[in-house]
Amino acid sequence: MQVFYTSRYYADIGDGHVFPIRKFELVRDKLLAEGTLLSHELVEPSPATLEDVLLVHAEDYVSRLCSGKLTAKEVRRLGLPWSESLVRRSFYATGGTLAATQVALNQGYSSNLAGGTHHAFADRGEGFCVLNDVAIAIRAMRSRNQFRRAAIVDCDVHQGNGTATIFADDQETLTFSMHGANNYPLFKTKSTLDVELPDGTSDDEYLETLAEHLPAVFAHRPEIVFYLAGADPYVGDKLGRLAVSIEGLRERDAHVLSECYEREIPIVTVMSGGYGKDIDDTIEIHCNTIRTVKAVFEHRVATRRHA
Repeated sequence: MQVFYTSRYYADIGDGHVFPIRKFELVRDKLLAEGTLLSHELVEPSPATLEDVLLVHAEDYVSRLCSGKLTAKEVRRLGLPWSESLVRRSFYATGGTLAATQVALNQGYSSNLAGGTHHAFADRGEGFCVLNDVAIAIRAMRSRNQFRRAAIVDCDVHQGNGTATIFADDQETLTFSMHGANNYPLFKTKSTLDVELPDGTSDDEYLETLAEHLPAVFAHRPEIVFYLAGADPYVGDKLGRLAVSIEGLRERDAHVLSECYEREIPIVTVMSGGYGKDIDDTIEIHCNTIRTVKAVFEHRVATRRHA
């Protein structure tokens, strides 16, 4: 397995910020300590190139982002203080998703221990999202003739409004978002398929709703799936408003991954959001995604080979 991570996923956003910037490192550390990942399975990505980023984002936005000339309003909307480390982190996190996409196309699966920044629009950042890594990966790999049809399965608790807008007129990219109806953003944009959940939705309803709507994703006949495995539908999340357990989210991961495995569709997992009242819960949920990738793809592949 190849999982992408770099210490450059960290940026200095100040103490006490609601965004748990340390979670990327903590997930890496736990996966290594327990032996789920071996050191050689962790690969440091290169930063995304400006050429690839500009396939999605407006040149004016990227130029002002890189030079520290975002307006005060833009910084407030972003929700993160500007710094050189934030810009660097955003390019490296996007590079991680790009690299994971190439590996998934070659090997069937890969993961980035960052990414899923689905609130970034072409001309601005929002909601802790600076660059839209999945959109950039799709546009970049399509420009290299790696695939045409893609699907995004977004299970972050917040609607992927930036992604939906970027691909609004793209018939070859399906955007699926299953999110809290009453959560951020206040004004939703239109995905190919939006599934809205009431506050307090718990495991059974959550998993049944996913199973009901996921077939529409595969009816699109995607050549690759990008899975935003958000940890924030968790009952103990500060920003979630749903009531899904850690085990329920593990079952969610297993369902999405197994559906791709059975159809032999390459899949890329990215972390997306997670703001647990106890950061250890967020770490466990994100680690479960990687554990489940290994369980579904590596163990089943080994079973098939020995059958």
